[in-house]
Amino acid sequence: MIRRAATALAVLLLVLAAAGTASAATPRTSLNDVEDEVMCVTCGVPLNIAESPQADRERALIQSLVDRGLTKAQIKAELVNELGPQVIAEPPKHGIGLAAWLVPLALVLAALAGLAVYLPRWRRARTAQAGAHASSNGSSQPSLSAVDAARLDEDLARYDV
Repeated sequence: MIRRAATALAVLLLVLAAAGTASAATPRTSLNDVEDEVMCVTCGVPLNIAESPQADRERALIQSLVDRGLTKAQIKAELVNELGPQVIAEPPKHGIGLAAWLVPLALVLAALAGLAVYLPRWRRARTAQAGAHASSNGSSQPSLSAVDAARLDEDLARYDV
């Protein structure tokens, strides 16, 4: 009799311990977790900065879904069902929404490719231009006209130390 009670108690403790670790392993979704990933459908701004009455209604809806124990993905799916796809802050990763992800990346890559092509050309042109300028003078210093040279000599004579 005591043996059965001890076995039943041990099984009960194991079941409770397993349930406790299972609930601890899945973090609970909060309003703040979802709020920055959805938009106010009337304002067109992220819900976490929206101040309209519709935004308050959306927050109340999200809080009720959180209270029901839904995950972030389930809450977002429910919001799309109720309010439409424009409620999700990030564009979809398929169809025309894919362009919102690819166009900025393509622009950055094009800018880097342009720099890789034109930077060496620009450097070669500057080096060639500096070399041509130095060879025409015979020195690396700019030449002065006779009037400028006389004026420079007069100014330097005044400050002769």
